[in-house]
Amino acid sequence: MKTIFFTADHHFGHKNIIKYSNRPFESVQEMDETMIQRWNEKIKPGDEVYHLGDVGLCSPEKLRKLLDRLNGKKYLIKGNHEKSAIACKEKFEWVKDYHELVVPDTEFEKGKQMIVLFHYALRVWNAGHWGTYHLYGHSHGMLEDRSDFRCFDVGVDCHDFYPLSYEEVKAVMKQKNWTAPFA
Repeated sequence: MKTIFFTADHHFGHKNIIKYSNRPFESVQEMDETMIQRWNEKIKPGDEVYHLGDVGLCSPEKLRKLLDRLNGKKYLIKGNHEKSAIACKEKFEWVKDYHELVVPDTEFEKGKQMIVLFHYALRVWNAGHWGTYHLYGHSHGMLEDRSDFRCFDVGVDCHDFYPLSYEEVKAVMKQKNWTAPFA
């Protein structure tokens, strides 16, 4: 059975992100290898991975080789650093600016949960007032998390360089103090 995962902001091959985001790596190679290993620890070949942007800042040839080492079917929501990812778009099931994912889940009304996927954090999003989730990246953990919003940063800098499963996302959302405005 497939599992759905979410992640963002790997910045594979990007030396300066180690300094900018205070990542605990001595080199780009150590960073890349750690992130590949942590990705593959959780994600199996048949799983689906929604990457919310900024996959890598390296040559398309290098990124193509890195992507080949990552398990799962990859879907890309474009970030602001996707020149190389777009050059090897064949490595993704699709590439979009924005996506509304519907996940079957009997815990929710109508047996499904919608998740708005975008590289950037939004203050409002489609059906947010009905409990739709919003997942984003871009901010590298620098944006304050709102306990009253059903959204959060799924970027690797916030999650020890691991992707998050749908069940992990749902567990985070259950901890929030969100209430429906029309309840």
